[in-house]
Amino acid sequence: MNDLQTINVLKGLVIDGVDKAKSGHPGGAMSSMDFAYLLFREYLRFDPKDTKWLGRDRFVLSAGHESMLIYSFLHSIGWLPMDELKRFRQLHSKTPGHPENFITDGVECTTGPLGQGAAMSVGFAIAAKHQAAVLDEELFGHRTWALLGDGCMQEDITLGAASLAGHLKLDNLIWYYDRNAVQISGKISRSASDDYKMVFEGMGWDVVVVDGHDHGQLRKVLDSTEKKLKRPLLIIGNSTMAKGAHSLEGSEKTHGSPLPADERTKTKERLGLPNEAFYAPQEFYDNFRKFFGAKSERVANWKKRLETKQADANFKKLFTAYYETNTWRNLPQVQWPRDKEHPTRNAFGDVILKWAEALPNLMGGSADLEPSNCLEGFAHLVGDFSNENAKNRNLAFGVREFPMSAITNGMALHGGVIPFDATFLSFADYSRPALRLGAIQRCRVIHEFTHDSFHLGEDGPTHQPVEHMMSLRLIPNFYLMRPADAYETQVMMEVALNLTSAPSAICLSRQKLPMLPVSSETLAQARFGAYAVVDTDTPELVIMATGSEVSLALDALKLLPGVKAKVVSMPCWELFDEQPKSYKDKVLNPKCSKRVSIEAGSTLGWQKYTGSDGLNIGLDRYGDSAPAGDLAKEYGFTPEQVAARIKNYLDLK
Repeated sequence: MNDLQTINVLKGLVIDGVDKAKSGHPGGAMSSMDFAYLLFREYLRFDPKDTKWLGRDRFVLSAGHESMLIYSFLHSIGWLPMDELKRFRQLHSKTPGHPENFITDGVECTTGPLGQGAAMSVGFAIAAKHQAAVLDEELFGHRTWALLGDGCMQEDITLGAASLAGHLKLDNLIWYYDRNAVQISGKISRSASDDYKMVFEGMGWDVVVVDGHDHGQLRKVLDSTEKKLKRPLLIIGNSTMAKGAHSLEGSEKTHGSPLPADERTKTKERLGLPNEAFYAPQEFYDNFRKFFGAKSERVANWKKRLETKQADANFKKLFTAYYETNTWRNLPQVQWPRDKEHPTRNAFGDVILKWAEALPNLMGGSADLEPSNCLEGFAHLVGDFSNENAKNRNLAFGVREFPMSAITNGMALHGGVIPFDATFLSFADYSRPALRLGAIQRCRVIHEFTHDSFHLGEDGPTHQPVEHMMSLRLIPNFYLMRPADAYETQVMMEVALNLTSAPSAICLSRQKLPMLPVSSETLAQARFGAYAVVDTDTPELVIMATGSEVSLALDALKLLPGVKAKVVSMPCWELFDEQPKSYKDKVLNPKCSKRVSIEAGSTLGWQKYTGSDGLNIGLDRYGDSAPAGDLAKEYGFTPEQVAARIKNYLDLK
């Protein structure tokens, strides 16, 4: 069986999978097939026997709707049974509608929201580039490939990530843009006329334009990738939508729908395939796997080199830190004067700086907010990552919040690094799609969000988060943390570090906060998400607060003599909800019906803890531009105002 016949069998699998599911996207998979076939068969480095081989090239299907494309290859390699192709898009199958990294072996990351795969591939490339410099260039000299469609190129995140990749000269990153010029609504000429060759060259990429169906042209450019590149490479493949279809070749009707029955029959006839569902003869597998011997030999040589390198104690120590350490205990602790106030954003910066040497694979940066996110110390100590200084660990992301958070997702998925990023909490909206996709993919990324409330002051409502914390709490498998002082910040950071299968957001104050009057033993309970700062066995009132409002609650309580109250710091709802009922009852005292929440943001949601009759003190409108102290009085966030509201709630004179 020759290459064309093998490709046609693969197209038949795509057509049949989509047809059996009665939904899917055959057109793009058919137009991308020539390039993807050559890549997987001859050029992509992987271990046919191990989907997780560390030295493998990473392949990212950014155009995730073409999922049957990658499923057909995973099956052809031997990683995915034919029965799973027949269960495409069905409940609990290994072939979901869009690729899911936690469901299907061989899928590097979850894609579907267009452009995010492209951005994540930049994260993969950064992680590999760094590890090649720190550990070993031969062991970590693998490439990251991404397949993009027209929709990916139109999403702004793609250009933002590409701009950074070009600036960093990521010579281990290769994107293939399958330019079939058709999308769901018709020709792309209706909405785009960009010259991507000019655009990407202007961003520091090398660009090659080829006929996406000409194997000679494709092999020539793929051969060039076997040599050392100097910059990231964009291959633009001009192709035909649904290449090989009988009458719908080039039609948008093939984008998101199965081929009609007659079209399917005649297309198979045109492709030289029998009218048989999921046809795949043995000679198909034999031809596809022709280069498996060479691939396996590369794997064996890689493993020998790793074994040799691990005989060196220094290498072994670093390799263990990067790849064999799963939990972090007994980290160096920062000590702050307990009689002085300290912003929690500064505490984050202090801890990151303290951890920088203890965690050699801690890597991240800020969206052009290093002074505001208190990451200048970290940046100065570890240096800016670049092509020339790939050992360095600070990432100067620039003003690119969405690409930044998608890139850190890619770094986490690559493995071997502990990624973090940073910006203002109000700008979490820019990152939100990546935060959500990170939660879906179970990416351990620590997101630092500073300037967490109206106490930001003069910058006004555009920069003052109101709904953001509650909005982020809605994301499943996402841990929102709002510590009340510097020491609680350190506890939350340790928890976030050890959340190996979930992202976290640590929301931090710009203003100085006093240290909580608790013992270190009591403070350690913060890791459970909530604990009593002021305790009593039979409270008549439970006050719950987060962040800067915990000290506000303590000050307000001083103005309520005779009130037997419990003050609970609740830095993380998600952690608290995971605790056993006995602990939750101990903290919140279910027999006490009088409950108050205090948080400088939306009150919607606090009712789950306060009940419908509780008092929820917060801010349910946008803020104003004024000094923080003036705003606190305006919004009722002074101890006197809070105490007055509680008195009224308790019917006290």
